[in-house]
Amino acid sequence: MPLCSHCHTTRLRRFRGESRPKSKDLPASVTILLLQPILSNDMEAVDRVLREALHSDVPLIRQVGEYIIAGGGKRLRPALLLLTAQACGYRGTHHHTLAAVVEIIHTATLLHDDVVDESSLRRGHATANAMFGNAASVLVGDFLYSRAFQLMVTTGSVTVLKIFSDATNVIAEGEVLQLLNSGDPDLDEDRYLAVIRRKTAKLFEAAAQLGAVLGHAGPELEDALARYGMHLGTAFQLIDDVLDYTGDHAAMGKNPGDDLAAGKPTLPFIRALEKGTPDEVAFLRSALEDRNLDEFAAVLSILQRTGALDHARTCAETESTLAAECLTILGPTSYREVLLELAAFAVARSF
Repeated sequence: MPLCSHCHTTRLRRFRGESRPKSKDLPASVTILLLQPILSNDMEAVDRVLREALHSDVPLIRQVGEYIIAGGGKRLRPALLLLTAQACGYRGTHHHTLAAVVEIIHTATLLHDDVVDESSLRRGHATANAMFGNAASVLVGDFLYSRAFQLMVTTGSVTVLKIFSDATNVIAEGEVLQLLNSGDPDLDEDRYLAVIRRKTAKLFEAAAQLGAVLGHAGPELEDALARYGMHLGTAFQLIDDVLDYTGDHAAMGKNPGDDLAAGKPTLPFIRALEKGTPDEVAFLRSALEDRNLDEFAAVLSILQRTGALDHARTCAETESTLAAECLTILGPTSYREVLLELAAFAVARSF
């Protein structure tokens, strides 16, 4: 059944509406459960796998692991794998293991990112590096990567190993590219999108594709779901870019202006550099190079005046629509509906 663009727009509007719970009242870890209760049992199973996987005889690893689990998270990536697996007819238990692997890999990247960015707050809590130090965060991140591969081999699937190994390699490339782009006011939109396709969208893509692999979907459906994940992940990151400047930071659990403080020229900033006056461009370049949070309010004013934030949100909505269009190949099931809801939620969220 072809996607009705009006229906997808309606979903976006509904998620922006006043009928949904306020983001500040929602623990991030239950976001996806509120989106669709059908996942609750599966997500509980994933959490059990996570707790077992993060156990270690080394006390510091246990301590950091328990701290990470308690910190929660939206669990969007594992939820995506669960949904696509079941949409493709999978009814075993490997999807719980692989969903946990996806979350472990994601957590490892966050541990390393927070060290590189010198971040002090995530999900409303002090980051692991702030609590335990940079060395502990890096080493526990390494432990998480190795534990993830230990788990994924239990499926006995070379295809699963290939998808995960390719994804982690691409993510690492994205992280290095982001580091190289740090403080660079000449970064353009295409180069920036190439970074987030690697660094953020790739794990969404892998999660959606792995669900199709578990469900023994054909090549066409597997490709469609992989593209769905890629567009969804891109939309998600672009909204994060906007929310870093405009979001309810108490609800998001992050410090305002983290991107500016880390010298990251995200899409709204890049657009403002393209559309600003010469004086504004000079000011933005200086603020980025100096990583000066004292100029946050002035930077935000320029982003608003140039329409840069609206531009980034429009790009995210385009990615959301492209994601939804990838689902036309799926039959009409409750899981397909949730995937459509997730595409709408990714861009209409305020946290």
